[in-house]
Amino acid sequence: MLRVCGAPPERHVKMADVLGWRRKFGVIGPSTNTIVQPDFDAMRPLGVTNHYSRIYTPNANAVSNESFRAATEVIAGNVIDAVKSVMTCLPDYLVMGMSAVTFINGAKGAAAFTRQVEDASGVRLSIGSDASTAALRRYGGVRRIAVLSPYWPVMNTEVRRYFTDMDFEVVRDVCLECRSWTQIAEQTPETLREVLLKLDGDDVDAIVQVGTNLSMVRLAAAAEMWLGKPVVAINTATYWHALRANGIEDRMDGFGRLLAEF
Repeated sequence: MLRVCGAPPERHVKMADVLGWRRKFGVIGPSTNTIVQPDFDAMRPLGVTNHYSRIYTPNANAVSNESFRAATEVIAGNVIDAVKSVMTCLPDYLVMGMSAVTFINGAKGAAAFTRQVEDASGVRLSIGSDASTAALRRYGGVRRIAVLSPYWPVMNTEVRRYFTDMDFEVVRDVCLECRSWTQIAEQTPETLREVLLKLDGDDVDAIVQVGTNLSMVRLAAAAEMWLGKPVVAINTATYWHALRANGIEDRMDGFGRLLAEF
């Protein structure tokens, strides 16, 4: 039997990944999150690949207003380990699949978080807070917003602070007060539809959903039609932001106006 082994011919130019020939995205998300990975894969255009790296996150079963922010900061402390892990596959870009840490301490906190990850990785990053802002501005004419989250009030305060820093007025917000990280992914479309209806009003230009383990990408797209205004799901905004930041302009139906039109 003839056996031939050896490295492929040496090239002086970087070769493209055969599946991720347009871009390889490193996706960073909590180990308890079951929504981001399928959401991002559903929005993935041909030639882009997503490579998920899990931030170790104990599944606390008694999350409360007192513990939410502290637990989130513990998760944030494990982010860089997940970044280092995914960087071994040489991604071109990073996408943050957890939103809470990107709102803490407002606009300054978001900038500091982005800087920390980009310094550690050497590549650029899209985060949920700034992606949501970019999405709202891309829609245009949005000044007053309402916010839906799976968080507790202590974290919604941070979300309000961030959007206020970015010159939006948060007219009202609802936090679902989920008792565990995995319970977030168990919220049904029926539950979320009722919350959207409570948040809506003539005094609101757009609704923003935060919390990446909340399944909202398709419901938000449908809600835009029956509410007649932008409904920004954070997973849609974050992945849209990553694509556009990399010059990928593909349009996709089924995920709202953001991916279909902008």
